[in-house]
Amino acid sequence: MKMHFKEGIHEKNIIVRCGADRILPFALTFGLYIIIYGTVSPGGGFQGGVTVASAILFLYLAYGYDKTTLTVNPEVLRINEAIGASIYVILGLSGILTGMNFCRNWLFDNGAVGDVISAGTVTFMGYTVGYKVLTGVGFLLILMLGLLGPDSSDKKPVKPQKIDPAPAPVVPGKDAKLLSEIKAEKSAEANAEPAADNAQSLEGKEA
Repeated sequence: MKMHFKEGIHEKNIIVRCGADRILPFALTFGLYIIIYGTVSPGGGFQGGVTVASAILFLYLAYGYDKTTLTVNPEVLRINEAIGASIYVILGLSGILTGMNFCRNWLFDNGAVGDVISAGTVTFMGYTVGYKVLTGVGFLLILMLGLLGPDSSDKKPVKPQKIDPAPAPVVPGKDAKLLSEIKAEKSAEANAEPAADNAQSLEGKEA
């Protein structure tokens, strides 16, 4: 992001960039912590996924849209969102395959109370939700930021081009010529060219 002071003068907003560089690692770490410990502490996959996806906003504010899309590929996010949704469906169908209901927790007796992995399939489904949300919300953020006008503040203002004035309108009866007059002028010009050539040849012979 740049600040425009005068024409031709552009300066980086160092405060925004430094702030984003400091907050970005904390946002990523905190979001992943919420996803991993969502089953044993306040939080969960959705809350942690949104927190991790907020890193894209920090990148955009600090470095602009072009560098953000180079760092975080939107196509990769779109594909990984579909993968996360597929894994969630597979985990839900595993309950039916074990003779229970859809999304049934059939690993509930694994792990001690308070451990990170102690809620059975609920733990893995929470991780899958966080994975899908951080990729899906990140992809939507990139799309919305692109609609705002990528790097509109990072580009030099375009000077308006001078437009040539329109020609004066032709006044009927005054500026317009009849077809016969145009033909007569063309024939006179055609006759004048051979006469000029003959005059030049005669001058050359006399010389």
